[in-house]
Amino acid sequence: MASLTYELTLAGLAVGSAAALTGIGLIVTYRATGVLNLAHGAVAMICAYVLRQLVVVWGWPLPAGALVTLLVVAPGIGLVLDVGVFRPLARREAGPARTLVASIGVFVLLVGAAVLLWGPGARDDVPVLLGDDPWAQLGAVVALACLVGAVTRWTRFGRELRAVIDNRPLAVLSGIDADRVAAAGWAFGSFTAGLTGVLLAPYVRLDPYGMPLLVVEVIAVAVIARMRSLPVAVIAALAIGVAQAQLTRLHPEGWAGPLVQAVGANLFVVALLVAALVLPGIGGRGRDALPPPVRPGRVPGAWWLVVGVLFLLPLGFAGADLHTAIQVPALAVILLSLVVVAGRGGQIALGQAAYAGLGALFTALLTARGVPGLPALALAVPLVAAAGLLTAWPAIRRHGLALALVTLATGVAVSRFVLVQPYATAGLSLGRPAGFGGDRAFYALELLVLAGCLALVAALRRGRTGRALAALRDHEPGAEAAGVAVPGLKLLAFVLGAALAALGGGLLGMGLRAFDPEAYDPVRGLLWFAAVMVLGADSLLTPLAAAALLTTLDAGAYAGTAALALGLLATLTGRIPPLTDLLPREGRPPADADAPAPAPRGRPGRTGGPEDRTRAHRPAVARATRGRPGWAGGPEDRTRPRPPGVARAPAPPAPVPRLHAHALTLTHPGGVTALDRVTLDLAPSRITALVGPNGAGKSTLFDCLAGTLRPREGRITLDGADITHRSAHARTRLGIARTFQRLAVFPSLTVEENVRLGEEQGHVRTDPAAVERSLRLLGLAGSLRHATAADLPTGTLRRVELARALAGQPHTLLLDEPAAGLDAAETAALARVLAALAADGLTVLVVEHDPDLVAGIAHTVHTMEGGRIVS
Repeated sequence: MASLTYELTLAGLAVGSAAALTGIGLIVTYRATGVLNLAHGAVAMICAYVLRQLVVVWGWPLPAGALVTLLVVAPGIGLVLDVGVFRPLARREAGPARTLVASIGVFVLLVGAAVLLWGPGARDDVPVLLGDDPWAQLGAVVALACLVGAVTRWTRFGRELRAVIDNRPLAVLSGIDADRVAAAGWAFGSFTAGLTGVLLAPYVRLDPYGMPLLVVEVIAVAVIARMRSLPVAVIAALAIGVAQAQLTRLHPEGWAGPLVQAVGANLFVVALLVAALVLPGIGGRGRDALPPPVRPGRVPGAWWLVVGVLFLLPLGFAGADLHTAIQVPALAVILLSLVVVAGRGGQIALGQAAYAGLGALFTALLTARGVPGLPALALAVPLVAAAGLLTAWPAIRRHGLALALVTLATGVAVSRFVLVQPYATAGLSLGRPAGFGGDRAFYALELLVLAGCLALVAALRRGRTGRALAALRDHEPGAEAAGVAVPGLKLLAFVLGAALAALGGGLLGMGLRAFDPEAYDPVRGLLWFAAVMVLGADSLLTPLAAAALLTTLDAGAYAGTAALALGLLATLTGRIPPLTDLLPREGRPPADADAPAPAPRGRPGRTGGPEDRTRAHRPAVARATRGRPGWAGGPEDRTRPRPPGVARAPAPPAPVPRLHAHALTLTHPGGVTALDRVTLDLAPSRITALVGPNGAGKSTLFDCLAGTLRPREGRITLDGADITHRSAHARTRLGIARTFQRLAVFPSLTVEENVRLGEEQGHVRTDPAAVERSLRLLGLAGSLRHATAADLPTGTLRRVELARALAGQPHTLLLDEPAAGLDAAETAALARVLAALAADGLTVLVVEHDPDLVAGIAHTVHTMEGGRIVS
């Protein structure tokens, strides 16, 4: 027994050593460049193939081949990636989402290149570099970790590296060549990837798909180390490796046996899933969402006619065998799920292949139990949607890179523990529904399903839900501030995406008449994601074009062509727009033709509510700004006839709830006290200003009032009701609206759509005329209302943001540096509007550095220093 324990420990140390190498390389690359390199495993695979080519095929001596592979080829790949892919992205200040898409593109590109060069089959004749002694591998890992630690701590390069990590712009201003530091990071990271590949290749399946995914799984050790600590990564890798080896001793009887064996063989997958869900995630909020489309607008109908004809051609001109064509509509439905989640919602979803596989599996299981084909598919879709709900629920609080890791870990876990396990899939087959056994009939059925799914997603992209999803993608904190229930909306996107993927997966299995787990491999999920991002994630044409492209290229004589082409395009994501954005676009239709027409600004017999207060705002603001270009009160106001039924004098406004903060205390990680028992009372019909130096705690207090931050101690009340733990969107719906220091508009929406979102999600959502009033109030009611926000200057966008806040008819308005980016005339007009709003009953809090604006509008001024209000 002791001998077995020792042997298993040695085996675990060998695996853990390779995982530790991966962790070291990922951490160094991330710290030097800020890139989470998902292509690390693909680089390892390429280096393993290169060593085999040099030694086995060309007959080189092993030492010479190893030196060339590890000291020339591997670092060379890293330098090429730095110069050709990631340095241009860094210079364009691309966000983490773009760099992640580029790394996925590199992954797909290298996999495609390996398939073209060496074929898709596995190789079992890879030379052994360090022999079978795990202590030699462990010694190499420890020596490498110590070397990296010594260089980081005691050399000039190490000091430069730490400076770049702490503050890259400041390091550049200090004379540090950040590009040189990044290049060194990429070269070293690729070296460790190459070393991982040549050490692992003799003991695992060397093929273009297996090894890259295996290395991706051991990203867990870098996540456990929070992408920072090399010792933690090494210890975690060795511990998981040994534990995984020891689990192979367990052989329980009954249903638990296969599951325990699966866990024992895939403990790194479990560790990745747990670490991604439980530990604090890397990345943050804001710039790490997928970017909005470059050219929003509708694709001309002629393009849809052309696409429709192309999809119908197989029915008229192909023979009876439609084996290739029959895969296209099913794959298009799967890719349509990415349009919902990634394109419209902006969320990085790398696990859609798992939901497609579950759809096929559940359909097969139901048909095996006697359920007819179409009802089985109809039952499988909600079952997978429920699974999507369960997996998305813990993931929706993650953002950017952390969300990418969660979805990737989910996809890999489903594949490893369900789709490829004999206990779940042994003996399963899939047939076609009765009446659709022939290729033509089934292809026609697929086209009908695809058309229905396209109509569903098109409807989702319009109207209230579509605007909310676009806001979530464009600026998540801004969407919350506008009143969008972000967690629920994310759940909707993920669940609908899972359902569409399941539907497409079931159709794909039926079309092929087989349940093939390899058709839903996680690597294919990465390829699908890359294809959608390259072609344009928010276009309904994308899933159709991507499905046709992937299926056609994969059916050709050269396997891997699709991966090679799409990977190459994905690596250029920072330089070229999505391909569908290059198509001609129709001008945007009038915003929200499906929205109700604005109601008259007055309704007899309705008094006393928030709408009456907003109607009361209008005359005061119009008088304050009359004749000022760009704001309310221009000639259009003077000539517009009063609609019938408008009361001459609005009813007295209802009492305004009073917002109060009592003894708020908040300490940031690291022990810095941002708020120290701060008490603040905001009085209705008054403008309260917060002033003070940078770092005084103004923005922290502001965010606590808005619900973005939670104080460690103290209470926030609204008319005596405790709202300390209410979310940001809940406070917006209670009547507390806010703006941001950095603009929080939604660039893919028009001006009117931005403002309408505030009305739909805000405090009062029963007054359609609120949008029109807000647009006119801020001088946005002309042709400007149909302009896309991405094309507007800062001063106009400030008005759009304020109009959106006012469209929800709040009683309390929190403004974070509202004059930032405004010229003198715009600032003066803003002051008049704010003064008139306060005069009509609105409670206003302003955090502002402009002393003239504060002096001109504020009734009460509080000065903050060191997290306290000192006056």
